[in-house]
Amino acid sequence: MMKRAGLSVNQRTAAIIRFAGLLLPVILIFYGLLIQLGAIQSDHFSGDAQFILIALVWIGLSVYQFLVPPKSKRMAAARLILFHILAAAYLLFVSGFDMPFTVGWVILLLASLAYFSTDGLYLSIFILFATALADILLHLENSNYIIQNILYFVGTLAVGYIVGSISKAQEVDREELSRSQAEELLQRDRMITIVNNLADAILSTDKNGVIQVYNAACLSLLDTNTGLEGQKIDAILPLVDKDNTPFKFIRELKAATTVQNRDDLSIQIAGEQLHLSVIYSPIRGVDSHGSDGSDGYIVILRDITKQKSLEEERDEFISVVSHELRTPITIAEGTLSNLQIMMDRNDIPDATLKDNMKVAHDQVLFLAKMVNDLSTLSRAERGVADAPEAIDVSALIHDLYNEYAPQAEAKGLHFNLDLSPQLGEVVASRLYLKELLQNFVTNAIKYTKEGEVVVRVKKHDDTLDFRVSDTGIGMSKSDQTHIFEKFWRSEDYRTRETGGTGLGLYVARKLSKKLDIQIEMSSRLNHGSTFGFTMQTTHKDPE
Repeated sequence: MMKRAGLSVNQRTAAIIRFAGLLLPVILIFYGLLIQLGAIQSDHFSGDAQFILIALVWIGLSVYQFLVPPKSKRMAAARLILFHILAAAYLLFVSGFDMPFTVGWVILLLASLAYFSTDGLYLSIFILFATALADILLHLENSNYIIQNILYFVGTLAVGYIVGSISKAQEVDREELSRSQAEELLQRDRMITIVNNLADAILSTDKNGVIQVYNAACLSLLDTNTGLEGQKIDAILPLVDKDNTPFKFIRELKAATTVQNRDDLSIQIAGEQLHLSVIYSPIRGVDSHGSDGSDGYIVILRDITKQKSLEEERDEFISVVSHELRTPITIAEGTLSNLQIMMDRNDIPDATLKDNMKVAHDQVLFLAKMVNDLSTLSRAERGVADAPEAIDVSALIHDLYNEYAPQAEAKGLHFNLDLSPQLGEVVASRLYLKELLQNFVTNAIKYTKEGEVVVRVKKHDDTLDFRVSDTGIGMSKSDQTHIFEKFWRSEDYRTRETGGTGLGLYVARKLSKKLDIQIEMSSRLNHGSTFGFTMQTTHKDPE
């Protein structure tokens, strides 16, 4: 649209009106010259002076109109009025209504309609009617001419009405097309916005597997900033299946007749093996152009590496747990069966019965400890009781001391506390923090035959340093690299002498991740071990 100072006219319409305003006066003036020279007879020609004046003004106005478009409605109205006056003067004093170009008034009708809507159209019709009426009054003596004038007037209006109706219909069609295109663009933009905000990588190809559209997640998945449009999908996604056999994407796409889902595919990206879930389907339009009945294909990719890793870890964990549980259950079941048989005999010493009962009881305790460790691990994995709360550290440590001092005393160990004054509080899961410290303390007591176990909590500005030290058997450097692995136990015979599930420190590592802390460890073979971590206090002490 052309918009200047309130003027709003379609640019193409404005250009046509300006061109017609230049061409039609030239034709009419040439027609007037033929009348002037006598080549065409007209009883309306009133003299050379009047004709020359009309011609000069009309040519000047037409050239100015063509070179300088109107910049306001007032300017456009003034020009239209002048054109109407010149056209009326030409009909009255040069040619009359009975000439072949009277229908040229239609251009004035359309220009008035374009610039000033129906008000301009009615005014143009009124001027045409006034001109026809004036011509009739000037020629009342000729009744045939009066009828001709009326016919020319009606014919001009009819042509104007037909042309205007066609133009209006085309304008409605153009507006509807424009509205439809705008709506389509809006829907397309919405769809692109939705697709680009999806976490899954989505792309579409043509029937030959050439990528046409893709979202931002595709670039993120492929770790690239290079555009994918126009590239073959097999070149962009060199997938392999679980047997490391290349997956020919284009071939599989063309073979697909319905939605297909694969979760056994993987790809190497930036040196890392990613497992992908791949969903692909043909796109079928109303008039499909593909030989297979499709217009292209849609592909959805999802990184399931973590999910696959968890599934593998779960399967391995279940297998290991089953194996670890089988041994104590078998021993306990066999010992109890033997005990039941021996109790029916009178020649079995009480000491033998007690020994077998102790073996069975130890295995039940072992199972209880493993179940407890698995329960703790399960709670940590599921986030049970992980709500943070303010914990009085001094009270927590003293509760821990009161709980485990009897065990240390029973083994002849010194169980000591080394605490800074006014430890304050930390904000964390009470259950996770307590079980983490319990794990360190029970391990220290278990693997220390003589000496001491010390729980230290020292305050440094706004942090608390937790340490549990012992004078136990310690660990070799090679063992230290494995202690946080599940079900791992050292080959040291002294470790094997104590009952352990191999889950304690694995659970401790899981708890530390939940508490967002890092476990620190130091150990020396035959000189003991120290496990600890650092936590933020809720506030600094006032200076």
